[in-house]
Amino acid sequence: MADPQEHPADLPECPFAEGSGLLPAELRAWMLVLAATGAVEQRLRSAVKEKLDVSHDEFLILCLLAEQPEGGLRMTRVAELLGRPKTRLTYQIACLQHAGLVTRRSVCGDKRGVEVTLTDKARRLLTEAAGPLAGTVTQSLARFIGPDQREALRALVPDLAEEPRTASRTD
Repeated sequence: MADPQEHPADLPECPFAEGSGLLPAELRAWMLVLAATGAVEQRLRSAVKEKLDVSHDEFLILCLLAEQPEGGLRMTRVAELLGRPKTRLTYQIACLQHAGLVTRRSVCGDKRGVEVTLTDKARRLLTEAAGPLAGTVTQSLARFIGPDQREALRALVPDLAEEPRTASRTD
């Protein structure tokens, strides 16, 4: 756990951090992950709205697209990676397109396929906001985990940009 002296005073203590009670260790660990995620999301939502003027969900789409070395991602893959229904994603992509942050194009040879790509404007905005937003995440996580645990957590999470072998190729 992170040093308690580093925790912001305005945050309540996490009840799952103590490890006492009726819950088995695995469930306590999962609840701690959920509490940490919730703390990060709560602060990040405000920071994202202030810095980029997009919703948290739209920010997640932008981040996913920003991780692509070239081009974009198919809409189906974005929905799959973010666990979003395609109809909700279509609306969010339309909002991002209207703001000039993404482009949509048909996938060559597949009438149903749509690929989404970041615009230069989005890349510039993300670059400018990256430092302050990363600081928000670091500060929010510090309540729950220290730098070593943060690196261990990153190592446990698979790279979302990699295509699974069983991925569907239709949108």
